[in-house]
Amino acid sequence: MTLRTAVDVSVDAMIEDLRTLVEIESPSRDHDALGASAKTVAAVIESRLGGHAALVESEAGPHVHWSGGGEPRVLILGHHDTVFPLGTLERRPFEVADGHATGPGVFDMLGGLVQAVHGLAALDDLSGVEILVTADEEVGSHSSRALIEERALACGAVLVFEGAADGGALKTGRKGCGSFQVSITGRASHAGLEPEAGVNALIEAAHQVLDIAALGRPEAGTTVTPTVASAGTLDNVVPAEAVLHVDVRVETADEKDRVEAAFATLAPHLPGAQISVHGSIGRPPMPQSASAGLFAVARQLLPGLEGRSVGGGSDGNFTAALGVATLDGLGAVGGGAHADHEYVVIDAMAERANLVAGLVRALRHAPADGNRRHLPKDGYGKRPTRE
Repeated sequence: MTLRTAVDVSVDAMIEDLRTLVEIESPSRDHDALGASAKTVAAVIESRLGGHAALVESEAGPHVHWSGGGEPRVLILGHHDTVFPLGTLERRPFEVADGHATGPGVFDMLGGLVQAVHGLAALDDLSGVEILVTADEEVGSHSSRALIEERALACGAVLVFEGAADGGALKTGRKGCGSFQVSITGRASHAGLEPEAGVNALIEAAHQVLDIAALGRPEAGTTVTPTVASAGTLDNVVPAEAVLHVDVRVETADEKDRVEAAFATLAPHLPGAQISVHGSIGRPPMPQSASAGLFAVARQLLPGLEGRSVGGGSDGNFTAALGVATLDGLGAVGGGAHADHEYVVIDAMAERANLVAGLVRALRHAPADGNRRHLPKDGYGKRPTRE
């Protein structure tokens, strides 16, 4: 495939910047590491694009924000936190071999950040372009969500540089996702002398696991998956407490509301047992309507490009729910996110950098209401107004 009106990017330079970012480890919730990472991300942006990349302090760590000036037109969105603890680099250093770049965070999502910056660097005019690189995407984006939504509404179009889907496809839809914790309180007693005097929290948990799993509706794209359970203290004590953790994914706002209501009304089966529920579906669904206009532009630039709806969430879920046109999966082509075999396909890096350049060029010259807004079709969020 040949990208139309290609720009000149250096793969060697991208690899060196990728090495720089990977070798500054940035595990979520490690403020010192994230502080060093944010400064490095800002330095890479400034060295390639000029201007000033500001560090926006937060309780989760510093976010990085850069603007090309002028009226905001497009937001480049990513994150610099990773899931790997400090010391991972020593065991799994950055390497380039057999057409792949490997190392912690190389695919999710430092490779995408590098491609975005180098694609932008090849453009003559970056007015209207903003970059936001957050510090807490991997742990829920609690400190960055308000800033993400503010800049998305201001810009009117969002390009998310999470890693591509399998085969290099863009991510044109995402499920909403969240987690719940179900805590069960029973009553302890001696398991041999008087088990009937207790209220067995583990048995109650077993009932709840079955009730919770039954909330899934695969035909509607809804998965409700109990993932972690703990109960009891000793093998001769009737368990007085149990805790369940549940992963939830939904495709529509109606399903989000249904599942959240069902968790709120969970009831105990055993007399004397008590249940408390915490959690929600924090990332709303990203419907395919959010990406339709932008994906059409991407396919004009790169004929044959595929789009795919995926189960995982990203910060693009937040921007799409506001009615802001959002296209995801524009980052590195590769795989192994969150795993030891994480990798980036080097031969695809230049093409993806060219794709961001082409999309940004098109968005900077598009009418304000062209591909820059979408009206949510799933009843979630509302169409924003441009201020």
